Amino acid sequence: MKAKTILGGLLMAIAGGATALFAYTRIIEKPEIIVSNDSAMTELHDGRAVLTSYQVPEVQVDLTYAAEKTIHAVVHVRTMSMVVQPENPFLEWWYGDRYRNAPSEREQRGFGSGVIISPDGYIITNNHVIEAAQNIEVKMNDNRVLPAELVGRDPTTDIALLKVEAKNLEYLRYGDSDNLKIGEWVLAVGNPFNFTSTVTAGIVSAKGRNLGILEDQEYRIESFIQTDAALNVGNSGGALVDTKGLLVGITSAIYSPSGAYAGNSFAIPVSIVKKVVDDLRQYGEVQRAIIGIGINELTSEIAEKQNLKEVKGALITKIYDGSAAADAKLRENDVIIKIAGIPVATPSELQEQVAKYRPGDKITVTYVRNGKENTVPVTLKNVAGNTSLVTRDTNTAEVFGATFESLSSNERRPLKIDGGVKITKVEDGLFRDLGLRRGTIITFINGKKVENTADVRNAISSNQRSLKSVEGYTPDGRRFSYSFSN
Repeated sequence: MKAKTILGGLLMAIAGGATALFAYTRIIEKPEIIVSNDSAMTELHDGRAVLTSYQVPEVQVDLTYAAEKTIHAVVHVRTMSMVVQPENPFLEWWYGDRYRNAPSEREQRGFGSGVIISPDGYIITNNHVIEAAQNIEVKMNDNRVLPAELVGRDPTTDIALLKVEAKNLEYLRYGDSDNLKIGEWVLAVGNPFNFTSTVTAGIVSAKGRNLGILEDQEYRIESFIQTDAALNVGNSGGALVDTKGLLVGITSAIYSPSGAYAGNSFAIPVSIVKKVVDDLRQYGEVQRAIIGIGINELTSEIAEKQNLKEVKGALITKIYDGSAAADAKLRENDVIIKIAGIPVATPSELQEQVAKYRPGDKITVTYVRNGKENTVPVTLKNVAGNTSLVTRDTNTAEVFGATFESLSSNERRPLKIDGGVKITKVEDGLFRDLGLRRGTIITFINGKKVENTADVRNAISSNQRSLKSVEGYTPDGRRFSYSFSN
C-alpha cells in the first residue's frame, strides 16, 4: 500500500511538471530556436520552425603556389614622352621673350605593369600604358632596370608587346580563360608603385563584359573578365592568374565613380591576348578577322519571335557589302548562337571567339532564322574586305623624311574629323623644312582628303615638286594650311 502511494504521488508530480512546462513554452514565452554553427538555419513561421538556408562548412583555398609562380614574372613599366606645350597668350604677354623662348615641349612620365611571357624577354602590357611613349624601360622584380623595345601594339584590344634583352627570365604560361567559372578564385598581380610585385585575390564575378572604353568604336574587341580583386592605378598590364599560376587575363581597368578601386576590376581574357601577341611577334601587326556584320544585344521579344529557349545570342543588325557574312548568305535579324561550335550568349562573346582567328580562316556560324537553326561555313576576311594578311609596311608611310600613322578615333574625335594621319617621326626632308613636327595631323594633301597612310603615298609622288598644298592641325590643335607654287 505504501508503494502504491509513493508511485501515485510520483506520477502526479510528473504530470504536473509536464503541464507546467507546456504552459510556460506555449503561453508564457515563445519557443527559442537554437542553431548551431553546422546546422540548418531556421526561423519561426506561424509557430513552426521553417528551413531558410543551410550553412556550408568553409573551404580553405590555398593561393600561395599561384602567388609564388607569378610575382617574379610581373614587372614595373615606366614610360617617357614629350608633350607639346599649348600656346597661352596671357603667359606670353606676361613673361614676354622668357615665355616665347622656353622649350615648346615638356617631359611627361607614365607607369604601369607588364607580364613576362617568355624566358628571352617578351613582355605583355596594355596599349594605354605605352601609347605615345618615346622611351620605355622595365624594372624587374629583382630591381634590375632594362630598356624595352616596342614590338607592336593593338588599340582595338588594348594590348602591347615589349621586348627586353635578357635570358632565362621567369615567365608565365598561358591558361584557359574560356573555361573560367563564375565564382572561381583568381589572383591579380601587378607592380603599380615601383615596389616589388603586389598580389590581390578575388573571384570571377562575370565574363564577357563590354565597357565601351576602347578607342576604335567599330573594330574594338571588349569581352572583359570581371573580378573583385583589388586594382589601383598602375596595375594596368598586370597578370590575372588562376590557382595553378597560369595566365588567364591581362588586368586593364577598374570601374569606379571616384577613380579609385570600388569593387570591380576587369581583365582582357587570355584567349584574346594570346592571338594578338602571336600576331605582333610574327607580323608586327594584328591580323584582324571579321565576319562583316553589325550586331546588337538580343531582347526577350526577339528571342520569343525566333522560338529561342533562352535570351542568348547576337542579333545581326547589318550586313556589309562584300563581307564574309554576305558571301555566307547571312541576313539582318538572324541570331547568331554559335561560332565554330562554341555557344555565344552576347555580342561580346561573339567578338571574343572571332578574335581568335585570322583573315582566310574558315569557321562555322550557327544562327537562328525564323525559328529554325542553321549552320553555314564562313571564310573570314580582313577590314579591307579580302583574305590577305597585313604587314607593318602597309600601315605606315614615309614621305619626304616624315613617317606617318593613321589616327585613332580618340585622336579624331576632338577635331571632329573622320580621317587624317599623324606624323610620328621627322628626319631631314621637305616636311622638316616646312617646320612640321612630330604630332602634326595632316588631313588634306594637294586638295585630296587623307584618311589613311596609303593616301599619303597616293597623293604625292617622290618628287617634292609634286607637293602643292598641305592642310591639317598642329600638335596643339591649331588648324594650318600651306600652299606652294613651283
